[in-house]
Amino acid sequence: MTESALLNDRYQLQEVLGNGGMANVYLARDVVLDRPVAIKVLRKEYSESESFQKQFWLEARSAANLSHPNIVTVHDFGTADGLLYIVMEQIPGKDLKQIIRERGRFTVEQGIPILVQACAGVGYAHRAGLVHCDIKPHNMLVTKDMRLKVTDFGIARALSTIKPGEKNDVVWGSPLYFAPEQAAGEAPTPASDVYSLGVVLYELLTGTTPFTANSADELARLHLTARPLSISEYVPDVPPALEEIVMKVLSKEPSARYRTADQLGRVLQKFGTMPSPPKPAVEPAPSKPVITIKQDIAERIAPVEQVYQPEPEPVPEPYYPPPQYPPQTQPEPAYTYQTESTSAPVDWISVILGLVALIAWGGLVPFWLFVWFNYFPPK
Repeated sequence: MTESALLNDRYQLQEVLGNGGMANVYLARDVVLDRPVAIKVLRKEYSESESFQKQFWLEARSAANLSHPNIVTVHDFGTADGLLYIVMEQIPGKDLKQIIRERGRFTVEQGIPILVQACAGVGYAHRAGLVHCDIKPHNMLVTKDMRLKVTDFGIARALSTIKPGEKNDVVWGSPLYFAPEQAAGEAPTPASDVYSLGVVLYELLTGTTPFTANSADELARLHLTARPLSISEYVPDVPPALEEIVMKVLSKEPSARYRTADQLGRVLQKFGTMPSPPKPAVEPAPSKPVITIKQDIAERIAPVEQVYQPEPEPVPEPYYPPPQYPPQTQPEPAYTYQTESTSAPVDWISVILGLVALIAWGGLVPFWLFVWFNYFPPK
């Protein structure tokens, strides 16, 4: 594929943006829609594989359905001159690897927002059922305003699913950034992408990857068995909480990491990417109102100038301490006891019966007098 070639009578190639072991990237113009695009043309050894071609069509369709601010949009894909190609939006800027080489390590305040954007894009793909399989700073494009977009979803996934679920000698992903299970030849999972994101975060904060070696086999062994140096060895003032997060993400066992990129992104956001709330404004103490009178009204109402006379300050009265008396003992109060009333309640029934008896007895007096005078008449 040469520059200035017209791809499928639609895409006019303009210049080479980059070369890799898997594909060449061109800046091109879509003559139908009149817009700049980036076209990745796969090398011949990949394009001639029938099994790869079938998987490439499936993954390219899935990648084309991803629509997220942190993912490079796939516009089209196809075959030209026996070579597979994929058409993507053109992002003005540099890849993250190039920026790291130019700037060196990032501070925590600079690096965390960058990786949070990568987690947002990769996490969206995880929710859609896609695994990137080749997370690395080369596949992260950064604009001048530090907007990050992840690219190469379709191609990397197609390579990793040629024989899904099988252990073989094929190593998927870039050796500097792949997960231990990828180094062992196993099919990648969302946790594999999380591991690769952890390697990128490690490189952002320290300026180097956790493991370096002269061969891919040695890198694979280090990912499987070695423990990376603590970030504090490179950056002594790194927050301990952030160092624990990175070490958790770089765990050898996938179950010990965060399950998806969304989880890692939320943890990093809570850690320190959110701006601190503004301090509440302190209201000044209320001052005495100043009353002003317009000049024209003042001339009509009060032509005589009024002079403010301050009120005299009150003279404090002399203070006389109260006389001190010797303490007097108060007699204890005498307790009074209330006597209970001993009078019993009146039994009115007995009173009535007594009155009846008295009346009855009084009625017998004449009878006894009559009897007495009959037997003992007076002489």
